[in-house]
Amino acid sequence: MGISRRDFLKFSGLAAAGGAAVSVSTKAQAMEFRNKLKGCKVTTTICPYCAVGCGLKVFSKDEKVIHVEGDPEHPINEGRACPKGSALMQLVNSPYRELKPKYRAPFSSEWKEVEWEWALDRIAKRIKQTRDKTFEERNKKNEVVNRTQGIGAVGSAALDNEECFILQKWWRSLGLIYIEHQARI
Repeated sequence: MGISRRDFLKFSGLAAAGGAAVSVSTKAQAMEFRNKLKGCKVTTTICPYCAVGCGLKVFSKDEKVIHVEGDPEHPINEGRACPKGSALMQLVNSPYRELKPKYRAPFSSEWKEVEWEWALDRIAKRIKQTRDKTFEERNKKNEVVNRTQGIGAVGSAALDNEECFILQKWWRSLGLIYIEHQARI
């Protein structure tokens, strides 16, 4: 089956008109997007999902995140972002996101909302109790070890080097020897 010259010209004209219409609507969408980002506060951050450490730009207006994109100035991802990093806005703006700590008492099936101060005090007390209860100054050979085997810690790939350094110092000062990192798990 052949196509006549006349049919070829018709189809070519339709394709060109369709392409022009798409181009106009794409330009309109780009202008609308630029207007949406006008007046936004831009914050650079690191993607929290994996150990790569991609840089992201977070655009917020009225204390609400409205757009996330890769940071073109960042040396790791140079402006690109994977699907998880690009969807970070959904995580931040989710109505299911917990904003206050919750506590479930032993043997209870109910979670109750508590204040941050109460939760942090409780965590600090539990760390101190566990450390005091399991702290060893000397091992069986009477060598000085100053350690606790009752607490372990896991670092996060979302932390930068400086944060990891401070956490390591704190954990070591408590006497922890079971320290791991999420990137190795």
